Amino acid sequence: MDNRISEVRRVIRALRVSMREAEAIMHEQINRDEDCSFVAGEVLKMRTVMSGLARERAALGDTDPIIVASLFVPRRRPAPSRAA
Repeated sequence: MDNRISEVRRVIRALRVSMREAEAIMHEQINRDEDCSFVAGEVLKMRTVMSGLARERAALGDTDPIIVASLFVPRRRPAPSRAA
């Protein structure tokens, strides 16, 4: 049972990182007025998988938070906020 919980937690961590990277790519495509439907579809698939993993994790009784130390750095700096 503990091995399965560890495996689910490992997959969730990896999936979170992949989702953040895909979402960043999607936002860059949106900012450049490019078609982002493929990446958006992939993000939706990842969310579906994540939902199933979360249900399985809860069924196994794992309630500890999963910490993801992401080394992901956005490619662009955020736009400065506009002061009105």
